[in-house]
Amino acid sequence: MEHHEQPAPPAPGSTAELAALRRSLTTGRLAMTRRSLLRAGGALAAAVGGTAALSACGIAPAGRTDAALTVDHSAAERRLHFSNWTQYMDVSDDGRRHPTLDAFQRRTGIAVTYTEDINDNDEFFGKIQAQLANGQDTGRDLIVLTDWMCARMISLGWIQPLDRDQLPHASANLAAQFRNPTWDPGRRHSYVWQGIPAIIAYNIEATGGRTVTSIGQLLDDPRLKGRVGFLSEMRDTVGLTLLDMGKRPEDVTADDFDAALARLQKGVDTGQIRRFTGNDYTTDLDKGDLAACVAWAGDVVQLQSDNPRIRYTVPRAGYMTSTDNLMVPSKARHKGNAERLIDYFYEPKVAARLAAYINYACPVDGVRAELARIDPQAAANPLILPDAEMTARSHSFRALNPQENRVFNQKFSDLTGA
Repeated sequence: MEHHEQPAPPAPGSTAELAALRRSLTTGRLAMTRRSLLRAGGALAAAVGGTAALSACGIAPAGRTDAALTVDHSAAERRLHFSNWTQYMDVSDDGRRHPTLDAFQRRTGIAVTYTEDINDNDEFFGKIQAQLANGQDTGRDLIVLTDWMCARMISLGWIQPLDRDQLPHASANLAAQFRNPTWDPGRRHSYVWQGIPAIIAYNIEATGGRTVTSIGQLLDDPRLKGRVGFLSEMRDTVGLTLLDMGKRPEDVTADDFDAALARLQKGVDTGQIRRFTGNDYTTDLDKGDLAACVAWAGDVVQLQSDNPRIRYTVPRAGYMTSTDNLMVPSKARHKGNAERLIDYFYEPKVAARLAAYINYACPVDGVRAELARIDPQAAANPLILPDAEMTARSHSFRALNPQENRVFNQKFSDLTGA
């Protein structure tokens, strides 16, 4: 059987549904407000390097800033400044508090200033790059950015290496699939905040009751013609296409990339593909204007809470996973305090509370029993807690050098019309 066995959508009144409803009543679905902005920036930025971008902004590329030698004031200054994306932390029912952060402050006596000031990777990079290039403190001790931007900042020497001895829970509980990314071997500078799987979603009513089980079906099934969507995020769309062709995105060559683009181009030319989208596919899928599409798992969990017609498939050929990651910028004054907060979110009870609220893929092992006490359906959902079968199918796009990134992104932009 090709499509992954999936749990039923959350029952009315479950934690997952109530959390989704709260988000819809405030700034919209988490994935709608956050993921679309993230991906819009991702298509334009380099995965590693970044000296050309600095020069283009009139900032001379800096040498490495000796982040490892930064003086840590954590012992004397019991505080921490944490920058994150909007709607990416658990919130109390009255919308005034962040329960997990409150508990950390009570336990440690470290005052956390939590700011939702990251709306886009490139935009945020632009806010802090001049300070980092000049060896200055950004005023932030902990930031959350997406893997390709993390690679860029680490390569520039702008991220402090972490002290593994101060991260016992993180070191022990980080899920195996996230332990050794090519852009940060051994997680020397980063730990995962959340995983972001890209899979297939479909509206069972719009498909006439048929399941959709592969990228090949999206591209070739005449019954889906004109009602298929792919993501405007190059790594997810091309990566899934490569997997369907029997290629590994971890080892992609220029020829492999071109072959995948040619396959997608055929889908465009024949009218099989309706469009390439950011997160706005969710509205069309919900209504049935799109019968099937490539989708981010966090969106699917939330869509299912409102619409029982939404289904998903984890392709047998594999799926793509990217990550948002916690990092300490160079010259940050409170690295030790930041490490304590990173480690805190790798305690299973804390990670479970976060996973129950935000519905992305949890990177922490040992969470299932704790999450089941909060929301049994969330604990059974492999999009939130990937099981062994799903984990085995996870792939990541390899890190691209600046030249590759420019060429690949230009070719993909030509295909999508971006």
